Amino acid sequence: MLSRLSRPKALAVCAVPVVALIATAALAPLPFSLTQPGMTANVLGENKGEPVITITGAETRKTKGQLRMTTIEATGPDASVGLGDVIDSWFRTDRAVLPRDAVYPSGKDTKEIEQHNTEQMEQSQDTATEAALNYLDLDPAKVKVDLELANVGGPSAGLLFSLGIVDKLDGDGSGGDLTGGRVIAGTGTIEADGKVGPVGGVGLKTQAARRDGATVFLVPEAECSDAKSELPEGLRLIPVTTLKGAVDSLIALEKGTGKVPSC
Repeated sequence: MLSRLSRPKALAVCAVPVVALIATAALAPLPFSLTQPGMTANVLGENKGEPVITITGAETRKTKGQLRMTTIEATGPDASVGLGDVIDSWFRTDRAVLPRDAVYPSGKDTKEIEQHNTEQMEQSQDTATEAALNYLDLDPAKVKVDLELANVGGPSAGLLFSLGIVDKLDGDGSGGDLTGGRVIAGTGTIEADGKVGPVGGVGLKTQAARRDGATVFLVPEAECSDAKSELPEGLRLIPVTTLKGAVDSLIALEKGTGKVPSC
């Protein structure tokens, strides 16, 4: 049938299903989540009127500066994301398009996902406390740490929680602050032995950090290239692999002595 049509007519006929396909794709929901820079919180201060870190059983110190954990915001697991939303986000530096399964566990409903994220945060807080007390060689049976951060899920604040505990208990080890009075931000999971792991979304997290006044950003070393790709002006990257390395880098930065690693 098509072979008997002139070329212009044949192309016009072929175009009909193509246009229909594009129109269908534009209207159909796609399996993606749209992400953007989220909130940050100073773990040395308060969040929603409550101290983020409360320590009992050991003397704590007053701190200056800030240690800000960072987040990204994503469209909900049930949100309808269309082709137009995806295309728009591809052309923006303050948005990212991720497979929905990379943001939310597959096969779970909204309530189950919220529970999963809460459990991850609670586990991260416990591990962050263990890592900090191990680093300081303190007995967890005598020193109790309570971490409270409302409406945030996932494990990516682990490094900043550990640093906050270290700063409140020991600072730089010689009376000064780990921050040197700066606004320090960062991200990274933490293990009990102090190992720092990657988290994803660092390009958006650096934007959130700079927006909220940070001049230094601690990034898992494995994600240096991602962090550099859309690095905001005025934000310095410091790669980390361990809690000790992060502390040493901040002390070197504060005192102006020794080499501070960079991406």
